[in-house]
Amino acid sequence: MFSSKELQSGQNLAAPAAGAPGAEPVPSAPATPAPADAVRPSLLRRIGKGFGDLKVRPKLIVLHNLFFLVLTCAVYFSVIPLFEQRVARAKLIEISLVTQFFSEDRPLLRLPRMASYDVREGDAAALEIPSEIRAWLDAHPGEVWQNTQRSDYLYRKDAASGLYRRITLPSVLYDEVVDRAKITLFVVLGAVYLFAVLLLELLIMPSYVYKPLTLMLDADRATRLGDRGRELISEQSITGDEIGQIMRSRNATVAQLRRQEDDLARALHQLKETAADLERKNEMLEAAKRNLEAQDRLASLGMISASVAHEMNTPLAVLHGSIEKLLETVGDRPARERLQRMQRVTQRLKKISEGLLDFARVRQREMSTVALRPLLDEAWGLVAYSEKSSQVRFSNELGAGDAVLGDADRLVQVFVNLLRNAVHALEGKGNIRAGARHFVRDGRRWLAVAIEDDGPGIPPDVLPGIFDAFVSSRLDANGTGLGLTVAEGIVQQHGGFIAAANRPGGGARLEVTLREAG
Repeated sequence: MFSSKELQSGQNLAAPAAGAPGAEPVPSAPATPAPADAVRPSLLRRIGKGFGDLKVRPKLIVLHNLFFLVLTCAVYFSVIPLFEQRVARAKLIEISLVTQFFSEDRPLLRLPRMASYDVREGDAAALEIPSEIRAWLDAHPGEVWQNTQRSDYLYRKDAASGLYRRITLPSVLYDEVVDRAKITLFVVLGAVYLFAVLLLELLIMPSYVYKPLTLMLDADRATRLGDRGRELISEQSITGDEIGQIMRSRNATVAQLRRQEDDLARALHQLKETAADLERKNEMLEAAKRNLEAQDRLASLGMISASVAHEMNTPLAVLHGSIEKLLETVGDRPARERLQRMQRVTQRLKKISEGLLDFARVRQREMSTVALRPLLDEAWGLVAYSEKSSQVRFSNELGAGDAVLGDADRLVQVFVNLLRNAVHALEGKGNIRAGARHFVRDGRRWLAVAIEDDGPGIPPDVLPGIFDAFVSSRLDANGTGLGLTVAEGIVQQHGGFIAAANRPGGGARLEVTLREAG
């Protein structure tokens, strides 16, 4: 004998091979769909990813609901079968006792709930005894017929009287007890389940899970927005569990990050300050280089000036002596006036020669009281020889008592340079005004003399470096480029200072401040 599997395998073995003589071609098997085992992992992965993408609250709700549901089902299906077994055993014991009493024809005891037994006696028709049971009772008088699976009754035939007896078993009572127990357990478990879920969702989870997570999310949002006042979680809100450890670790990380940001900001600020300082020093270096170049040029010019002055002194001395001899011999008044003018010019040339020597070397000067009004008139007289000054009106508004401490010859050179610059700025037509003001500074009295013109003024790009040497675009660019530089040097040697500015109404204003005499 062969089994069905063996017969199937035998049939497969007995089938002719493909390509054998007389064998028919076997069609290729159609492609079968992927088995369910291959689809299941992909489905599980999708379910797992969808569950993982849930927020923490719905995820925990699903988990603890599932946990309590499984726990409730486990308790229910564990307790009810045990209870049913106990009830079934009690039912069998009670039925056996009742059967024993019923078979011995003894009266039933008056026990609690004994009234539920229904004992009747009569003929077969009155008791509605089925024919097969009646036949069995007739064949076995005095014995008890019992079959709890078919009937809830016990039957017995009294041999003496020939009557039948029937007693009702309490099966319905036991079934009601089991049903009531199932309902009660279901209600209790449902109430416990509902109470546990509400306790978790309304008290435990919000206090110990959802609130800490919300605090961390709010702190992270504040960190992204740069709100330093709300980016750290307060220590009072941090618990001692793992979530609290994460909070403390996050606070430490954010605090360290902010310290590093502050250090970086300070480093960047210091770097900017260093770069600015380096830029200032580079500018100072460039200025020093330019000053060195100017100093080299001034030194060369000083040497040339000393050489020129030395060469000029001899012919000037001869010229001056010749003029003095002519004054002694000439009696004509106009001729004598011309000779006296020539004598003053030679004296002026001699002073200029001495100034050139002073430019080359420092010479100690004697300071004396110098009246500025006649000094300015003298300076204007030396400038007025130029054709450009023919239509320029000069106004000397200094007082007769305005005097300073200084060297008159050197100060004349200062005001000659200032007046000459004003004349060049006016281009032959305009007004020049000289005024003075008195003030006290640091306990000393000072006198400031201002030379103002109504010309075009000083260009803004020239004004900051107007006293630098060899500034070709300056007001004295038509000269050597040293007039204002020399004037500044002479004023500084007198312990004063000089400043340049533009007048609000137009024109330039150069002010020389010197110590007042007296």
